[in-house]
Amino acid sequence: MSILVKEDTRILVQGITGDFGARHARLSLDYGSQVVAGVTPGKGGQVFEHAGKKVPIFNTVAEAAKQTGATVSAIFVPPPFAADAILECFDADLDLAVAITEGIPVRDMVRAKRAMAGRRTRLIGPNCPGLVTPGRGDKSSGGCRIGIAPGYIHKRGNIGVVSRSGTLTYEAVYQLTSRGVGQSTCVGIGGDPVPGTNFIDCLREFQNDPETHAIIMIGEIGGSAEEEAAEFIKANVTKPMSAYIAGVTAPEAKHAVGSRDGDPVAEGPGQAAADLPSAFGPLEDEDRVVPDLLPPVPRTFAREIGAAGDQQRAAVHAGKGVREPLAVRQRRQRRPLQGAGRDRLGGLQGADQRERNGDKAEKTDPHFAAFFFFFGAGASPET
Repeated sequence: MSILVKEDTRILVQGITGDFGARHARLSLDYGSQVVAGVTPGKGGQVFEHAGKKVPIFNTVAEAAKQTGATVSAIFVPPPFAADAILECFDADLDLAVAITEGIPVRDMVRAKRAMAGRRTRLIGPNCPGLVTPGRGDKSSGGCRIGIAPGYIHKRGNIGVVSRSGTLTYEAVYQLTSRGVGQSTCVGIGGDPVPGTNFIDCLREFQNDPETHAIIMIGEIGGSAEEEAAEFIKANVTKPMSAYIAGVTAPEAKHAVGSRDGDPVAEGPGQAAADLPSAFGPLEDEDRVVPDLLPPVPRTFAREIGAAGDQQRAAVHAGKGVREPLAVRQRRQRRPLQGAGRDRLGGLQGADQRERNGDKAEKTDPHFAAFFFFFGAGASPET
């Protein structure tokens, strides 16, 4: 099993005739995902062709779902029209709508969120990378890829990943896969101020999924979603977990880059690094959640879950045998990134941009994942 989507989930793409939607429709088809329909008003009857595959285009979501059996929509519609695209998914009674679009007006998203009440359709996003349930083929091909996440870095397995950050999702997945540890489903819930799905929704799904044996959660400063998730974890999650919160060294009241902080107008919880220990401290004491340390997560899971092959009984001790957290080193000794390190980080950012543009980042430095979190204070990656 998996959560939210399976390998045979049938997908329609809203905005398939636009450059961005077309690019990622092609990547999903290459990955082996079941893209069965496209939707662009006024272009019904046309056909989207790629690699010998023909995807019919419809004027409405309802028509596309009825004719093709699609149950999930990937939304690549420009911001002024994206909320209406989401509402169309609700009206068509789809299982899931995944809104990749960034910059949807808050007023429009509030309207869409209100319309969700009482509907069966779940919304992921907006401003998110989407989700992937890996397949069983080469480089996890044959899976369900909805959105912009690189499919080929995944591996079929038993670790559930949920994140507010797109790039950090890819980091965690790459590290897991490179150590032979696969994932059940990886979900990027996005950083929009009005999200359709939150951490708790995904944690509940992973907790109830028999194929998911452990969970990684990646948060960001800003808003209270991480604190709320911590309370839910303490009360409801029994599976091994590790969590990383990006931005804990940011100055108080500063928001994450690009206003991806959950709520740019809210005051209170989540804005300062000092808030995090109060939320995650009890879990950290239990060795269940580590709020400011990502690199040990894949190593620990590979050692104690993947390598042991006993995923149900494995205990996660994410801080064991690892140097002090990057956040601590940054607070103690702030030093600009220089030389080869800066070049390598630039290579990672370039690879992420190439993937967004539809080009596989096969030539990315294979050590980028560990390096990305250990660049401070002259540190070197631990392997």
